[in-house]
Amino acid sequence: MKTPTKIALVNATIIAIIALTAFIWTGPKKKNIEQTINGKSFAVLELFTSEGCNSCPPAEQLLARIDKESNGKPVYVLGYHVDYFDNLGWKDVFGSPDNTRRQRKYSSWLNAQVYTPQLIINGSKEFVGGNEREIRNAIETQLLIKHTADLSFDIHRDGDLVKINYKTKDIQASDDLLLALVQKNGSTNVLRGENAGLQFSHVQIVRKMAQVSLKDTPSGSAELNIPKSIAAEQWEVIGMIQNRKTGAISAVNVVSVIQ
Repeated sequence: MKTPTKIALVNATIIAIIALTAFIWTGPKKKNIEQTINGKSFAVLELFTSEGCNSCPPAEQLLARIDKESNGKPVYVLGYHVDYFDNLGWKDVFGSPDNTRRQRKYSSWLNAQVYTPQLIINGSKEFVGGNEREIRNAIETQLLIKHTADLSFDIHRDGDLVKINYKTKDIQASDDLLLALVQKNGSTNVLRGENAGLQFSHVQIVRKMAQVSLKDTPSGSAELNIPKSIAAEQWEVIGMIQNRKTGAISAVNVVSVIQ
């Protein structure tokens, strides 16, 4: 049996060890630092379509719904009407060889087929234009990604000429600026071809494009011509910074054209 004196001595020793341990330096305490990622998130949807393609109407309807739902969100919609269906009975009134060339460029960038309806998101992923579930999932994924490049521009309309002054920052030498003149709405009564008898309602129709290398000109000016015989249409210019080697889009902005 331990005597009270021995118990007191043991307790004193334990207390001394605890006190000594408390003064042993173990280095600075690590702090949890929350890093804020600066940048902008967005989803650019480019649909390649044609009034001569009978599988395109559902894709265009989906594009219109997304455009309507995305009001106030960083989701940008562009409809490119290609011209390679024009010899099948109906010439798309909005079709353009420039749009076809852009789609073929995407074919090279993404190692993808050329078809309609084809939808590209942020220049990096391609989908069948009517695949709503995959497209909506891709939009949500892209809206979680931060991009550090920045694009700003202002426009001035002089009759049928739109003058654009742009500024960019945090860009790469392989980046280009693509400026798309977009007609907000349009409709066509299709008289022949695969969609004969249908009335098409289109949104965000790309009518003209200009491309500028940003290698030596991170800021500057460009011009776009509004097509003639278009009365009281709503227009806007969507600008994108796009890598000419990969097709990836790193910044986007939009400005309405004031009548």
